[in-house]
Amino acid sequence: MHSWTFDDMPDLSGTTAVVTGANSGIGAVTALVLARSGARTILACRDPERGARALQAVRRAAPGSDTRLVGLDLADLSSVAEAAGHIAKETDGSLDLLVNNAGVMALPLLRTADGFEMQFGTNHLGHFALTHHLLPLLGTGGMSRVVTVSSLAHRIGRIDFGNLDAARGYDKWRAYAQSKLANLLFTAELQRRADEAGRPVLALAAHPGLSATELGQAGPRLAGRTWAAKLERATRVYTQPASAGALPTLYAATLPTALGGSYYGPRLLGGTRGAPGPARMSARAQDMDTARTLWDESARLTGTLADAI
Repeated sequence: MHSWTFDDMPDLSGTTAVVTGANSGIGAVTALVLARSGARTILACRDPERGARALQAVRRAAPGSDTRLVGLDLADLSSVAEAAGHIAKETDGSLDLLVNNAGVMALPLLRTADGFEMQFGTNHLGHFALTHHLLPLLGTGGMSRVVTVSSLAHRIGRIDFGNLDAARGYDKWRAYAQSKLANLLFTAELQRRADEAGRPVLALAAHPGLSATELGQAGPRLAGRTWAAKLERATRVYTQPASAGALPTLYAATLPTALGGSYYGPRLLGGTRGAPGPARMSARAQDMDTARTLWDESARLTGTLADAI
């Protein structure tokens, strides 16, 4: 069986893509490959210095590419709205691909600028609001795609509508799993709404398997457990590199036969390595009643319009 690799990337000349969290890990690889494939690529990054370094790295590795940098803090809805405005100017009014990649994992209890639990607020609500603000740009030049990065952890997640703000107790891994389940429910409802409205938008999701990135170190560092961060780095010998972890995202972003609502991940060795292909979603991730309720609640929390699409 043919294994899909970066060599299978199509020519993306004339298209425009946005990648959140493009300064490191899977986001950095995704942005670089898109730029090399000819897409005008916008790196949306929280840290200005790290974002600038990532931008220069892409430009060095893909000379002649059209790459831009936009500041984006998904944990601050005012920053999300401002970033969307900058993206609109950089894209000339049309966006072909939005990769909702940035995220945080297993943090101690923290709050976003708007008071949300940090993992739900960043991983789901921030991307929900960003996608909402960018909807006027999607589908204006033909079929557009929104690819949201979820996780294997969604399988143990459940949406606790009575405790989304973690006011009645907090477990860092349950909160992470909830946010990743929310990513898939968001994808399903976005596709349903796009189909109902006749909008040329494909909503897809992907997961990277077990990949060696900086994602797992933030939680231990913020909790003051430097030993745990060092242990996480040591376990990278058992995981795949970020370059392999980016394959399912790029597969979802460019596969000609992709169907809206599809979910992709690595196919081999228990889902941790190998060529990308269809991935298994939990039953909760396919509950459309929950997806609709989550959409409405997310719109209320972020101050966006539930019926924007």
